[in-house]
Amino acid sequence: MNIARADAIVTWLYAAGFGLPAIPIAIYHLNTGRLPSFFGLFDMYGGRWSGAVPPGIFAALLVAFFLVTLVVAFAGWLVWEGSRIGAILSLALLPVEAVFWIGFDLPIPWLLGAARVVLLLLAWTSLSPRGMGG
Repeated sequence: MNIARADAIVTWLYAAGFGLPAIPIAIYHLNTGRLPSFFGLFDMYGGRWSGAVPPGIFAALLVAFFLVTLVVAFAGWLVWEGSRIGAILSLALLPVEAVFWIGFDLPIPWLLGAARVVLLLLAWTSLSPRGMGG
């Protein structure tokens, strides 16, 4: 497997693991007024925003994060196909993602984001500047 495809896989795992749960968690939060816990260890997405904004706004932030991760997953698909544009999109979205990571106090995405940057830099010369695949 080449490095670009490894980046795409890391990106998709991140998007699936952190983006997809945002919608059911938003619904749960709106219905119950609280956040579900992760095996009783901590509240999911229970960062600084969870207590600082009304439930409706918090749910909107979760939906916005989900939408950002959808675009990130699309960027991963472009990278999988060999597109440098996908790499640029992925790198450009990292600061937006980081705002959500801070607001939701998500520690693991920082590590995955760093891995994505390293993998994209290593794959850069194998990616086509003209779009997908060459």
